[in-house]
Parts: sequence; structure tokens; C-alpha cells
Amino acid sequence: MSGLKLFHTTTSGVTEVTPRLAEVEADVQDLIEAHMETMLGVRFLASEYSTGPVHGGRIDSLGIDENGAPVVVEYKRGTDAGVIHQGLYYMAWLMDHRDAFRHLVRDRLGAAVAAQVLWSAPRLICVAGDFTRYDVHAVREHRRSIDLVRYRFFGSDHVGLETVASVTGQMAAPRTTRRRRAAEAPRARRTDGAMAQLAAAVDEALLGLGDDITQVHNKTYRAYQRLRNFACVCPPQKTKLLVYLKADPTKVDLVPGFTRDVTGLGHQGTGDLELQLRTDRDLERAQDLFRLSYAAV
Repeated sequence: MSGLKLFHTTTSGVTEVTPRLAEVEADVQDLIEAHMETMLGVRFLASEYSTGPVHGGRIDSLGIDENGAPVVVEYKRGTDAGVIHQGLYYMAWLMDHRDAFRHLVRDRLGAAVAAQVLWSAPRLICVAGDFTRYDVHAVREHRRSIDLVRYRFFGSDHVGLETVASVTGQMAAPRTTRRRRAAEAPRARRTDGAMAQLAAAVDEALLGLGDDITQVHNKTYRAYQRLRNFACVCPPQKTKLLVYLKADPTKVDLVPGFTRDVTGLGHQGTGDLELQLRTDRDLERAQDLFRLSYAAV
């Protein structure tokens, strides 16, 4: 059980708000499905999605995350060792029925989103009252991206979500053809040297913010997640590295040539605060903004 304690403050002191589980599993599912993008960073697609008469099951929730990865969400009111295996079963079904998922995405979100589904990084999110140490160990043994999320209701107005474990699956890399290797060689040469070193340092800094961070490689950026993205790093350019953060640009002192509010402007990755990094000094200045964005999600 989580050690988190919540207190209500009054002029006369503080009183502890006792955490509780949902009355029924559906209470958790209905709440998260209604606010899935805010709570999990996942766009909701379908509830109780049928896997057909042969498989004879229903996926609690289907969604697609901000990087375009398919997401299976399974819920349990309390502690249930079967939630992970059940979720993995549905993920396997999903990978074998990609066309069905694409059609669902197209119907809900349009053809453009359906064409960009990131099949290299499907995710399973298990939301439950609690997990055992055996559950945490089990997810680390699987070659899939799995998030274990503990929930608690506090009083009648508050709900808490806590990531217990988060693992990035190791999918097989696509085979690189000779033509593709030749096309990528000039780009690799351009990113050698200072910018490549800066990108490696940014990667180390972002991953060092916490143990709950997973990394997702998109076609146009590399995302750093705590359930939701908190940073996206674009491929190095000749003279700079662009990083997009979830920190609120209106609460940051913007510096021309270093930070920029890109709210409403088209750009790769997610987040409305753009950082332009050119030197190790810029990276040093960015550390507080990295931490701010990490805390924001």
C-alpha cells in the first residue's frame, strides 16, 4: 500500500483524509475513461472493446498515447495478480489485429492519426488498488512497455494516481537495408561531434531525473515519459538541439534564443516550451526547466 498521506488543513489544525478503494471497479474505469487524456496522457478510443467470439474477451479501455502508440488499459478494484497477464493477452491480440485498431482510430480521430500509429511501442497500463512485489518483478521480465499505476480515492473530491513500476519494452529493431544505410550516413556525419555529445548529455540529464522514466523513440523525436511525456528531444541540427517541455511557458522567464513559447505553433514532439540548446552552458541553464517539466506531469 502507498505511504502517501493527505491532510486537510483548517485554521484549527489538520485532519487526515483517509484513503479508500472504489466501491466497484467500474467507478475507477468510468472516471479514468472520462478524463483519460488528463490523467494518463492517452486519448480514449473505446470501452469494453470486444475481441470477438474466438478470443471471447473484452478490453477494458483502448486508447492511443501522445506519441501514437496503441494503449491497452486494464483496471482492478484491489490487488489482483491476473491483471498483468490479462492485459498482456489483450496486447497480443491487438498486435495480431492491427487493421481493427487502425479502423477504430480512423473512425474516432481521423485518417491522419490512423496512418501514424506507432506499432513499435504498444503499451499496457494496469490501474489497480495495489500491486505486489511479484507484480513489479514480473513486468521487468516482459519484453513489453508496461505501467503499473496505483489509485486511491481521498474523500469525495480527490483521487490520486501513483506509478509503481514503469518498464519500456524492447521491441526488435527493423532491418536496415543497404539503401537506407547509405541515405542515413550523411545525416549521421552531420550529427557527429559537438551536437551529438550535447544530445547524449541531455539524454543522461533527463533520464537522471527519476527511476520512473521511460523512453519512446518516435520517427521525429525521442520522448521521455512518466505515464505522460514531460520532454521531447528532436534529432540534433548542425548548430542546435531542440527540446520541448511540458512546463508552462507563461510561468517561465523566456530568454530570446534559448526559450520560446510555441503554444499554438506547429512543432515536432509535445510540450509548449521550446528550448534551443547549443552549448554545455545552455544545458546547465536548462536543468531547472527539466525538473519543472518532470514535476508537472
